[in-house]
Amino acid sequence: MFKVGIKAFTLFVFVGFTGSTFAQKQTPPAKAPVGWHHMDLKKDGYLGISTEQAYEQLKGMKSQKVVVAVIDDGVDIYHEDLSAVIWTNQKEIPDNGIDDDKNGYIDDVHGWNFIGGKSGDVDQDTKEITRLYSGLKAKYENADPAKVVDKVEYNRYLSIKKDYEKELKEAQQQLDMVNAMETIFRGAAKGNTVVSLSQVKEFIKTYKPTTAAEKKAKTILKIQLMAAKGDNVLPVDEIFKEAKTQMSTFTDYHLNLNFDPRSTVGDNYTNANEHFYGNNHVISHNGDHGTHVAGLIGAVRTNEIGGKGVADNVEIMTLRVVPDGDERDKDVANAIRYAADNGAKVVNMSFGKSFSYNKKVVDEAVKYAASKDVLLVHAAGNDASNNDKGNNFPNDVFEDGNVATNWIEVGASNWKPGKDRTANFSNYGKTRVDLFSPGVDIFSSTKDNKYDSYPGTSMASPIVAGTAALIRSYFPTLTAPQVKDILMQSVTPITDKVKIPGSKKKTKFSALCVSGGIVNAAKAVELAKKK
Repeated sequence: MFKVGIKAFTLFVFVGFTGSTFAQKQTPPAKAPVGWHHMDLKKDGYLGISTEQAYEQLKGMKSQKVVVAVIDDGVDIYHEDLSAVIWTNQKEIPDNGIDDDKNGYIDDVHGWNFIGGKSGDVDQDTKEITRLYSGLKAKYENADPAKVVDKVEYNRYLSIKKDYEKELKEAQQQLDMVNAMETIFRGAAKGNTVVSLSQVKEFIKTYKPTTAAEKKAKTILKIQLMAAKGDNVLPVDEIFKEAKTQMSTFTDYHLNLNFDPRSTVGDNYTNANEHFYGNNHVISHNGDHGTHVAGLIGAVRTNEIGGKGVADNVEIMTLRVVPDGDERDKDVANAIRYAADNGAKVVNMSFGKSFSYNKKVVDEAVKYAASKDVLLVHAAGNDASNNDKGNNFPNDVFEDGNVATNWIEVGASNWKPGKDRTANFSNYGKTRVDLFSPGVDIFSSTKDNKYDSYPGTSMASPIVAGTAALIRSYFPTLTAPQVKDILMQSVTPITDKVKIPGSKKKTKFSALCVSGGIVNAAKAVELAKKK
C-alpha cells in the first residue's frame, strides 16, 4: 500500500499540515504545468519523458495493440478518457454466470477482483505486519524463551513485535495530536462553526494544555501559525476531518489485531495454490488511485479531454488486489498469473509493503510471467528509504538469490531542476531501483470523469509502464528483457548532484538508481529502431 502511511501523515503534523484544509487555505507552492511529465527539457524547459518527440520518430510506423494490466485498487472502466481503451475479454459473454472461456473466472469481461467474494468486496484490511504479528503472537506470547525450539522464528517474532508496537504507538500519538489540535481550534472558535487564524493565534497565547498531546500541539501550532500571514477563515468541522479519518483507519483497521475481513472473499487463505476465487467487480468506490494509474498509461490521446496517456495503442486490463491496507501476496501472485494467461505484455504494480507473508508464491508468479514474456513494472515506494538496505515487497530478488530479468523498479523524479530533481518522498537504491520517472504533480484521470494531480512513485511507475507498452506496440518482436534494457540504456542521465530523498545531503544520481537517469520515451524509440 503506497496511498497513505504513518510517515506521510507525520509530514501533515510536523511540517505544515500537508494535505489539510488548513494548508489549502494558505498560499500553495508553485506547481509544474499540467502534463509536464510528457514534456521535453530542451523544448519545454521541463524534464519529462519527451513523449511528443517519441511520436515524431514513430510517424509512418504501424503499431499493434498491447494489453497492459493494472494491478491496483480498481479502475473506473466507464471514465470518459478511459472507456475506449479498456480491455475486453472477447471470449466471455457478459453477465451470463458462465465461465465461457473456461479460464476459471466467471464473467471476467474486463479483468478480475481478487479481494471480493459472493457477499461483497474487501474495503479495509490490515497491514502485513499486523497479520504476521497476530499469527506469531498466538504462538509465542506466553512461550518460555529457554524452551523455544525454533529460535529463528522466535527471534523474528520479537523483531516483528517491536516494529508493530512502534507503529501502533506512533499511530495513536498522531491521532492524539490531531484531537489535541482540534480541541485548540474549537476553543478559539468559541462555539462558532468557523475560526480565523487571528482567533487561533490569540487563543494559543493563553491556552493551558491539560495533556502531553495538547502541550505538544500548542508548541507546534505556535511555530506554524504565528508565522502565517493574512487572516483566513477556516471551517472547524473540516480542518481535521480528513486527518482524523486517516489516523483512525490505522488504529481501527490497519493495526487492529482483532480485525480480519478475509471471510468476505471466501477463499482458503492458507492455500497459496488456490487461484479461482474473487468476483468480477473491477470498479471500487475508492478506485481513484487505479484510475489515475490507468490514465497515465493509456488515456485516449486524441479526444481533446482530460490528459494523454503515454501509449496510443493499448488496452487496460483491470485487476483488483489493493484494499485500504496492505495487499496480500496470494492475491498479487494470482493477479500476475491472470495477466500473463490472458494476454497482458506489460503489468503495472503501484503498491508495496515492508513485510511479506509468502514471498515464494509471488516469486513463482514472477517467473511464470517471465516464461510468458511479460514485463513487470513496480513502484519503488514513498518512504524516502534506501531499498538496498530495506524491504519493499514485491521485488525482483528471488528467495534463491536470483534476480528477475523482466522487472523494472521505478523511483520518482521532480519537475524542479538541479538538486531538487528527486522527489523528496521517493525510495531509491543504487542496486535495487532501476531508473526514475516523473512523480510529482502528475495530472491524470480519477473516478467519475474527474481529474487530479497526484504525487508518488505510484505515478512514476505507470509512466514507465506506458513507455514500455509504447515500445512493445511499435516494436513487437522485442522481448521483455530487451525492452527493459532499452529503457535503462536510453534514460536522460542526470549529472548534477541531487538531494537524497528525505535529506538535505546531496549525492550523484547514479548513487540512487542503477541507470543513473530518468526514463526518456524519445531516446527509447531511437534505440529500439536500432535493435
